[in-house]
Amino acid sequence: MDSRKAQVTILFAFLLMSFAATADDYARYIKVFKDSPVVQEFFNNSYGYAVFPTIGKGGIGIGAAHGSGQTYVGGKVTGKTTVTQLSVGFQFGGQAYSQMIFFEDKRAYDEFTSGNFEFGAQASAIAITAGAQAQAGSTGATASANTGPKDAGAQKKAQYHKGIVVFTHVKGGLMYEASLAGQKYSFEPIKKSD
Repeated sequence: MDSRKAQVTILFAFLLMSFAATADDYARYIKVFKDSPVVQEFFNNSYGYAVFPTIGKGGIGIGAAHGSGQTYVGGKVTGKTTVTQLSVGFQFGGQAYSQMIFFEDKRAYDEFTSGNFEFGAQASAIAITAGAQAQAGSTGATASANTGPKDAGAQKKAQYHKGIVVFTHVKGGLMYEASLAGQKYSFEPIKKSD
C-alpha cells in the first residue's frame, strides 16, 4: 500500500472520531447491544455500564483511537467519558466501532470513573456482529466471534474479568489489531442540580 492510501485510511478513521454523539446515537447503540442474547444478560446483572457509540481507530505501525461516551448506573447517565489509545506494533488499517463496558459492581465502576482508567496488556474485547455469537475465554481476557461450524462446541459464556467485561460492534473498516491495551479512559461526572 502506498503512503497516499495509508494517509487516506488514517484520515478516514480520524474523521469518524470527530462526529459528536446525540442522545439518539446512545439509545440506538444501547439497543444494538441489548439485542445480542450474549450481551443482554449483562444489562440485567451489572452495576452500571459505559457506551461509546463511535470509536475511530487507524494506524500503520503506529496507531491511534479516540471516542466519546457516557456512563450509566440504574439506566441513568452519571457522567461523560472519553477513550484514547496510542499503540506501536503490527497494526494496519482503519476502523469505526461501538464499545460497551459493563461494571460488575460498584468497585469496578468506581475504578473506571476514578479519573484515568487503563486496561492491562492482556485485555481484549468480545466482538458481536449480526448473526454471530460472542465468545470469550474462561478468564474473560480473550475473545473472538464464533464464525461457523468449526467453532461449534468451543462457545464459552462471556464473563467478567476483574469486574469488567467489554463488547464491541464493528461499524465499518478493517483493522488488523484488536487489543484494548493502551486504551485510556477519562471521566467527568454529570453535575447534579440542587
